[in-house]
Amino acid sequence: MLYSEDIMQEKKYPAVFLDRDGVINYDDDYVYKIDDYRFIPDVFAACQLFIKKGYKLIVITNQAGIARGLYTEEDFNHLNQWFLKQFKKNNIKISGVYYCPHHPVYGIGKYRQSCHCRKPQPGMIQQAALEHKLDLSRSILIGDKISDINAGKNAGISTNLLVKTGKPVTDIIRKQADGAYENLFSLAMSITPLL
Repeated sequence: MLYSEDIMQEKKYPAVFLDRDGVINYDDDYVYKIDDYRFIPDVFAACQLFIKKGYKLIVITNQAGIARGLYTEEDFNHLNQWFLKQFKKNNIKISGVYYCPHHPVYGIGKYRQSCHCRKPQPGMIQQAALEHKLDLSRSILIGDKISDINAGKNAGISTNLLVKTGKPVTDIIRKQADGAYENLFSLAMSITPLL
């Protein structure tokens, strides 16, 4: 009888976990309308490179605007459907989008809570790993602030990187990450393809 490693052990896939605001689009303060949404240049080319190099793509985003009552989960979902269509038009598959609608201080009603999903907590990453059979030890997280980096570390992601297209990257923050890049495309160019 023949045994292969895939049969003996379930195959897991590496992923690139992307923060949204400041990484994929400009962080224009609680963006929830299609007309206000602006992709950062070369984001689609960067994502095509990640896929070509062997990674699944997962978006993880804190959405405190929902918690604060600035827009609704329905508003977020409407934008998200449009968002996914833009990637599909560019032959890019986003395997999942995970969002946290909570805030422990400024949340209103049911949204005011300390949760396991709001970064720097690892809940969104862990949920994605279970649902998409992801190998976090071979995955990469890309964000623009320290809460992103800490979420990756807390989840056991091996490589946690910053881009400079969102929040200011200070020396203190840079030292806690595994690298900092000008933008997503320059970062994607630097990633070695998986075997």
